[in-house]
Amino acid sequence: MPEPDPLILTLQMDEATSSRFEDLRRRHFPAALNRIPAHATLFHHLPGGDVAGATETITALARTQAPPEVAVTGVRFTGRGVAYALDSEALSAFRARVAAAFRDDLTPQDRQGWRPHVTVQNKVAPETARALHAALAQDFSPAHFRAPGVLLWRYLGGPWERVATIAFGGTA
Repeated sequence: MPEPDPLILTLQMDEATSSRFEDLRRRHFPAALNRIPAHATLFHHLPGGDVAGATETITALARTQAPPEVAVTGVRFTGRGVAYALDSEALSAFRARVAAAFRDDLTPQDRQGWRPHVTVQNKVAPETARALHAALAQDFSPAHFRAPGVLLWRYLGGPWERVATIAFGGTA
């Protein structure tokens, strides 16, 4: 029996921040490859066999987490693309709690160090990425946003299907 499609956990951004990154992604990401919205991934591969259980676990952890303040700290050149770097101690602590809850199921990619970011360009020639990085870095000014929650997705071999929107509760 094949393994169920994995789950992906991303940060939910406020509407203005999400729109800004989505606009940049639409303008700079190769159209044929742009199948998913702009996002910041917390986990690339959570077990997909028990969606209800995964949702319940993440919801219980999010319920005790105040909506974190997230800083957009810079523009990062990724070799064949460009991303905006994010920073948030509260979000990093939340991610660590989720990692502990799923520790036996994490892939090596999700066990390694986490560098939160939103990719707005990928899979282009390095010179194209360098040019965009230079342009975006020149106009960059730090920003902040408050993240209302997280989004749980099912990976479908390219596109994603949203399975849950989980709000941060702030009762901690």
